[in-house]
Amino acid sequence: MKSLGSTLKELREIQKFTLRQVEELAGISNAYLSQLENDKIAKPSANVLYKLSNIYNVELNTLLAAAGIIEKQVAPPHKLLNSIAFSTESLLTKEEEDALLEYLSFLRQKQKKNG
Repeated sequence: MKSLGSTLKELREIQKFTLRQVEELAGISNAYLSQLENDKIAKPSANVLYKLSNIYNVELNTLLAAAGIIEKQVAPPHKLLNSIAFSTESLLTKEEEDALLEYLSFLRQKQKKNG
């Protein structure tokens, strides 16, 4: 399972946000966000995770589980992917969801390299 820090960093990069942009949106300092992403803070408050879940458009329980605050449950599909699934009239499997997120991350990394 990924750490909370790597999960947060991946979600931020998927949204194409800088730490400064998240700082402005969430009212959480850039330094604190950086410490979270680098796993220097293992268990932030639920309030911080709630703010980040809204910004990153991910279920709060996903972040709570990554932080070890609650036990990992079978997570519902990512909100954005869920809307894609509904438009195709079938729910995504966990494997399909993971593959789509991985591919999206790959495409964005490729875009960054090509500038």
